[in-house]
Amino acid sequence: MNGRTTMMDFLEEPLPGVGTYEDFNTIDWVREKSRDRDRHREITNRSKESTWALLHSVSDAFSGWLLMLLIGLLAGSLAGLIDISAHWMTDLKEGVCLAGFWFNHEHCCWKSNTTFTDRDKCPEWKSWSQLILGHGEGAFAYILNYFMYVIWALMFSLLAVLLVKGFAPYACGSGIPEIKTILSGFIIRGYLGKWTLVIKTITLVLAVSSGLSLGKEGPLVHVACCCGNILCHLFTKYRKNEAKRREVLSAAAAAGVSVAFGAPIGGVLFSLEEVSYYFPLKTLWRSFFAALVAAFTLRSINPFGNSRLVLFYVEFHMPWHLLELVPFVLLGIFGGLWGAFFIRSNIAWCRRRKTTRLGKYPVLEVIVVTAITAILAFPNEYTRMSTSELISELFNDCGILDSSKLCEYVNDFNSTKGDDLPDRAAGPGVYTAMWQLALALIMKVFITIFTFGMKVPSGLFIPSMAVGAIAGRLLGVAVEQLAFYHHDWAIFSGWCSQGADCITPGLYAMVGAAACLGGVTRMTVSLVVIMFELTGGLEYIVPLMAAAMTSKWVADAIGREGIYDAHIRLNGYPFLEAKEEFSHKTRAMDVMRPRKSDPPLTVITQDTMTVEDVETIVTSTTYSGYPVVVSRVSQRLVGFVLRRDLIISIENARKKQDGIVSTSVICFTDYCPLLPPSSPSVLKLRSILDLSPFTVTDETPMEIVVDIFRKLGLRQCLVTHNGKLLGIITKKDVLKHIAQMANQDPDSILFN
Repeated sequence: MNGRTTMMDFLEEPLPGVGTYEDFNTIDWVREKSRDRDRHREITNRSKESTWALLHSVSDAFSGWLLMLLIGLLAGSLAGLIDISAHWMTDLKEGVCLAGFWFNHEHCCWKSNTTFTDRDKCPEWKSWSQLILGHGEGAFAYILNYFMYVIWALMFSLLAVLLVKGFAPYACGSGIPEIKTILSGFIIRGYLGKWTLVIKTITLVLAVSSGLSLGKEGPLVHVACCCGNILCHLFTKYRKNEAKRREVLSAAAAAGVSVAFGAPIGGVLFSLEEVSYYFPLKTLWRSFFAALVAAFTLRSINPFGNSRLVLFYVEFHMPWHLLELVPFVLLGIFGGLWGAFFIRSNIAWCRRRKTTRLGKYPVLEVIVVTAITAILAFPNEYTRMSTSELISELFNDCGILDSSKLCEYVNDFNSTKGDDLPDRAAGPGVYTAMWQLALALIMKVFITIFTFGMKVPSGLFIPSMAVGAIAGRLLGVAVEQLAFYHHDWAIFSGWCSQGADCITPGLYAMVGAAACLGGVTRMTVSLVVIMFELTGGLEYIVPLMAAAMTSKWVADAIGREGIYDAHIRLNGYPFLEAKEEFSHKTRAMDVMRPRKSDPPLTVITQDTMTVEDVETIVTSTTYSGYPVVVSRVSQRLVGFVLRRDLIISIENARKKQDGIVSTSVICFTDYCPLLPPSSPSVLKLRSILDLSPFTVTDETPMEIVVDIFRKLGLRQCLVTHNGKLLGIITKKDVLKHIAQMANQDPDSILFN
C-alpha cells in the first residue's frame, strides 16, 4: 500500500522538451502524425461544446491558408529585394548612373533620347573610365575598366564569404540537398533560422553580383524555406509538430522556385518531384497558393526586371519540324554527358576540399576562384554580362531591329513578311559571336565545377542552363547555315526551301538549356513545365520533353545520382531515396544490432531499475532510445523510450518531485510493484513510453524493411523472434546496408 501512496506519475502534464528531438537526429513520422490526429480529434470534439471552441476550430482549419499567404508575401518580397539589388550591383562593376547612383544601367537609360540601337549608350550612364578619365576610348580606359571590374568582383565575394563564415555557416551553398534531407525528417538546428535567412539574403546578392558562375535560384528555395520555418512559430500546430512543419516547408520550397523562375506550377511540381518526402493532397493546393502569392508579390515589387511572370519570354515565328528532333536529341545527349561529367568532377573536388588542407581556407578559395573568373570573363562580352542576360540573348529570335552580333546576318529582306526573316548567310558578327560563345562555353563548363559548393550562396540552375543554351545556340546556327547552303539536300527538301524561315537557333538554345539542367538535376516533368513557364513557349513542350528525357537516360546510364543526391551522400546525411529499388536477398537478422560479436542489446526493464541505473545507461551510451522489456531474462518487449525524453523527465523529477533520489525505482507500467514503506518514491514514466513501437521478425526480408522505413518514415524498428526482443534496426543501419550492397563506403553515413 505504501508503495502505492508514494508513487506519482510526474508526466501527467507534458513537460517542455519531452517529445522533441536532438540536433542531427531523425523525427518519428508515425508519432508526429498520431499526435496531430489526436490534437485534431480533440479540437473537433470541443467545437460542439461552445461557440468559442467552434471559432477556435475554424481558425485552426484556416491557419494553414493564412500561413501560406504570409510565406508567399515574405518570400516574394525578399526575392524582389534580392533581384533589384543584384541587378544594380552587377552593373556597378562596369559603371554608375549620374542621374542617380541607385539606378542600374537599364533603369538609368529609360528616359534617354538615344536611338533603339544605341539604347545601352545613353549619356546618363558612365563607365568607370569615363567617370575617372573623362573618356572611354583607348587602351588605358580599357585597362581601367578591366581593373575596376575585377576589384568590385573581389570586394563583393570577399564580403560574402566573410559574412557567411562569421555569422551563418549554414548560409553557404545551394541549400537544396539539406532541405531535401530536412523534409525527409532530419533535424538540422539553425539551418532554417533567422540568422541564416538574413545572411543568406545579403550574401546571395553579393555572390551573384560578383560575377561568379552561380545562380540565385537554388538559394531562393532555401530563403523561402527559412521564411516558412520562421513563420511556423506563429501557429501552435506547426510549431509543436515536426511532421506538420514539413508540410509547410514543402509549400515554401514551391514558393521559392516560383519566385526564382516566375513558375508557380513548375514550383509545385519541383517540390513534389525533387525535394518533398511527404506530400499529401492538401499540401499540393496550399503549395500552389503560396507559389502564386509569391510570384505576384515579386512582380508587384519589381515589375520591369527579370521578375516578370515570364522570365525569358520567347516569340518564335516558325513551328519546329519533326526532323529537328534529331538535333534536339543530340542536345539531350550533350546535356546528359555534361551532367554526369559535372557531378563526378564537382563531387571529386568537394571531397578533396573536405579531406585536404584546402578546406581550411574557404576565404582564400573564394578569392582565387573569383579572381580567375573575373579576369577570364571581362574580355568576352558573353561572359562579362550577367548569366540571366546571356540566356535571354541566346533564347532570342532575331528580328529586324535586333542589334546583337548574334543577329548580324547578310541582309536580304526581299522575302520578309512582317517580323518573319528568312534563313540568311551568317555575317562577320555571327562568326565572331560563335567563337566568343565557344570560349564562353569552355570557361563555364570548367569554372562552374569549382564554384558550386564554395562557402558562398551558390545555385546551379542558371549556370547549367547557360551551358546548355550556349551549346544549343551554336548547334542551332550550324543547322541554320547547313539548311541555307544545302537546302536541296533530302533532309531539308519539302520543308526548308531557299528563302524560308525554317530553323530557329533560339529554340535550340532553349532546348539545350533544358537538357543540361535535366542532366545535372535529373528532373523531367517539373523541368519541362518550368521551361514552359520561363519562356511562354507552350508549343515547344515536345522538343523540351525529348531533350529532358534523353539527358536523364544518358546521365543515369553513367551515374544514378543527381547533383543534390550526390551532395547528400557526400555529407553523410541519412536520406532514404524513395525512387531506388532494393532487390538484394538479405534478412532483418543480417542488419540488426547487436551482431554476434557485439555486446548484448542495451535495454531498460519496466519496473526494476533505479534512477541511478537508468542514468548510468544514458551516460555510458549514445543511443537515441532504448527498448523497455519485462525483464532481462524474458526479454519480452513492452515498448520504446527516447533518450531525450528520459533525460528531461528525470532531471525535472529530481527538481520538482519530493522523494526522487538515485535509489528511486522507475516504473513504466500502470501498476508498479509494492515496495517496503521505507523505500523512496517511485518515478512513474509510463506517459513517455511508446507502447506500440514498430517491430519485425528476424526473418523479414530487408526489401520489406527498407520499404517500411521509406513509406512510414521510421527512425528505428525492433527485431523480435517469437515475441522475444533480439535487436534493433535504425535508419542509419538501413542506409549503411544499402551502401554496402551497392559497393559503397557504409561509413559515409554519418548521422542517424
